Amino acid sequence: MNFHQLKSFYFAVKYGSLSAAADALYITQPAVTKQIQQLQATYGVKLLNRFGKKMVPTDAGEVLFDFADKIFQFESQAEESLRDFQQRKSGRLRIHASESFGAYYLPFIINLFRKKYPKIRISVNIFPNQEIVENTVKLENDMGFISYPIEHKKLLAQEILEDRLVLIVPSTHPLAKKRLLEPRQLDGQSIVMHERGSASREIVDGFIKRHNISVSIPLELSNNEAIKRAVEEGIGLSLISEHVVKEEVKRKKLKSVPLIDPALIRKFYLIYHKEKYLSQPFQMFISMVNQWTSEFKKELSA
Repeated sequence: MNFHQLKSFYFAVKYGSLSAAADALYITQPAVTKQIQQLQATYGVKLLNRFGKKMVPTDAGEVLFDFADKIFQFESQAEESLRDFQQRKSGRLRIHASESFGAYYLPFIINLFRKKYPKIRISVNIFPNQEIVENTVKLENDMGFISYPIEHKKLLAQEILEDRLVLIVPSTHPLAKKRLLEPRQLDGQSIVMHERGSASREIVDGFIKRHNISVSIPLELSNNEAIKRAVEEGIGLSLISEHVVKEEVKRKKLKSVPLIDPALIRKFYLIYHKEKYLSQPFQMFISMVNQWTSEFKKELSA
């Protein structure tokens, strides 16, 4: 089988377009068309159909694409393993993280890692949890950090950290004087919520339902910083990560009050593809994650 022809077919299916395949392969569109035609002629079977502007595989094309996908994943991993031998302690890492972990935990880990391995380039993108899972399945990153447990046949997951949700209130609020709150004491309060579908929102919704609390929701936000500002402005109270609000509590802009409910614990997980080649930079970063989280847990329990 001619691999140039196979690659033209593979990218045409992957991107749904001959022109996009040509761009990815740095060749002309007629060259892509010719290679696919030659591949079809060699095996006497039609592999692609055109629907409007989109290229769609036939049944035979679907079968070939699945094999091609595995072949080119292995090719990528082989190249990465050889680069390991060439580069040793250099390379790159693509990390996707949820907003909470990416903004409030990951920078500390990266800072330590960069001091030890300055030649390794790191790119970080913040995505919703589900998008991180999907990207990891498609091998579009080296690893992901999410805030809920998953079971997926193509992924490996490792719990790395626990995070407690606390009630945050303006410093002048009557509840700011409390050292510990019963859930029923939130009855009738206005709560600024995370957006629906987020791990934090699911935990808080479960808390409200479990304790049969009646609250109003004046505002839903997708960003922790925006939630903190809304609480400072008196729009409502909120349930948020204890670590996320640490600086505001320290500066006495907000007060955090623990709630009596052991279920207000959120866990963070490291995920990566089962077939992912574990490069030296990958292994060194995982080691740093485990080292930092171990120290962080010791500080919390001290």
